[in-house]
Amino acid sequence: MFLVLIFAIIVGFAMAMAIGANDVANSMATAVGAKAITIKQAVFIAAILEFSGAVFFGKMVTETIQKGIVKADAAADSHTLLIGAFSALIAACLWIFIATVFELPVSTTHSIVGGMTGFGIAAAGLKAIYWRKMAFIVASWFISPFLGGILAFFVFTYISKTILRKKRPYAAARRHAPILIAVTFLIIVLMFIAKALRYQGSFLLPLSLALNIAFMTGIISFIRLRKKKIKGNRYLAVEEIFKKLQIMTSCYVSFAHGANDVANAIGPIAAIYAIVQYGNLADNVTVPRSFLALGGVGIALGVAVWGHKVMKTIGSKITELNNTRGFSIDFSTATTVLVASALGLPISSTHTVVGAVVGVGYARGVGAVNLGVIKQIVISWLITVPAGAGMSAIFYLILSKIF
Repeated sequence: MFLVLIFAIIVGFAMAMAIGANDVANSMATAVGAKAITIKQAVFIAAILEFSGAVFFGKMVTETIQKGIVKADAAADSHTLLIGAFSALIAACLWIFIATVFELPVSTTHSIVGGMTGFGIAAAGLKAIYWRKMAFIVASWFISPFLGGILAFFVFTYISKTILRKKRPYAAARRHAPILIAVTFLIIVLMFIAKALRYQGSFLLPLSLALNIAFMTGIISFIRLRKKKIKGNRYLAVEEIFKKLQIMTSCYVSFAHGANDVANAIGPIAAIYAIVQYGNLADNVTVPRSFLALGGVGIALGVAVWGHKVMKTIGSKITELNNTRGFSIDFSTATTVLVASALGLPISSTHTVVGAVVGVGYARGVGAVNLGVIKQIVISWLITVPAGAGMSAIFYLILSKIF
C-alpha cells in the first residue's frame, strides 16, 4: 500500500501540473488576449499567485475523494478505495494533459469526478453512483456558460453605450468607471472572504467590509480620474483605465484558483495517505501543509511549461479582445462564480469564462465569434466525464489485479 502512496504522490504532482497548464487560462487568458500583459508576464505572475494561493489558503481539510459521487457501500473496504482513488487520479491527469495538448479548456473538477464515476462503476456497477449528483454536474455544462455569457454581454453593452460610443469617451469614463471599479472591488472582497478564507459566519460582516472598501475605492478612483489630464487618443485613455483593472482582476482570479483547485490534485493524495496511515477514510481528510506546497509547485510549473497553450484559445481564438472586453469577461466570471456559490448552483469557472468570452463576442455581432473553436470546446466539455470515467475504469481493473 505504501508503494501506491508513492506512485500517487508522483501522479498527483503531474495532476497539479496539468491543472496549472489548463486552468490558468481562466485567470490570465483574457489579460494576454487584450494585451494588458504578455504571455511571459502572465506565466510569471500566475506561477507566483497560484503557488501562494495553494500554500497559504489551500484547503487544510478537504472532502473525501468520493466527492459525493460514489456511494459509500460501493467502496466499503480500504483497498478498493485506495485503488479507486489512484485510478481516478491517473485518469483525470491523463485527460487534462490530452485536452491541454489540443489547447482545449476543460474543467479539472469534472475530470476527477469522471474518474471517480468510472472507478465506482467498475467496482460495483451502475448502482454505485449517485446519479442525482451527476445530473447537477451535467446541468453545470449549460448553467455556467449561459450565466457567464449573459452577464458579460450586458456588462460590455453597458460599457459600450455609456462610455465607448459617446462623443467624449474619457469624460464618460470619469463618470461611469468609478462605479464599475467600486462594484469590482465589492465582488473581489466578497469572493476572497467566501472562497479563499472560507468564512462561515454571518454574511453581514463580510458584506459590510466589502461595501466600505468598494465605496472608498470608488471615491479614490473618481478623484484620480478627475485630476488626470489626457493627451492624445481618448479611446486609448479609456482602455488604459480598464487595462489596470483587468490586470488586478486576473491576478485575484489566479490567486483564488490556486487556493481552491489545488484540492483536485492533492485531495486524492490526502485520501490515499489517510488510508495508508490509518486504514480507513473519514468524511473529511486533513491535508498536510507539505502536500499543499507540492501541489502549489506543480501548478506553478504547469503554468510555466504549458500555460500558454490554452491561454491562446481563450485569449485570441474565440474572439478578438481589448481591455474593456477583457474586463467585462473577468468581472462577469467572478460575479457569476460568486453568485452561483452563494445559491449552491453547480458551476465551472472554466465553462463560465468561455461563456463570458462568447457573450462579449456576441455583443459585437455574431461574426465576431469563431464558432468552429466554440464547437471544439463544447465537444471537449461533453466528453470530459465519460472520457475520465472510461480511462479510470480501465486503470482500476488493471491496478486491482496488480495490487
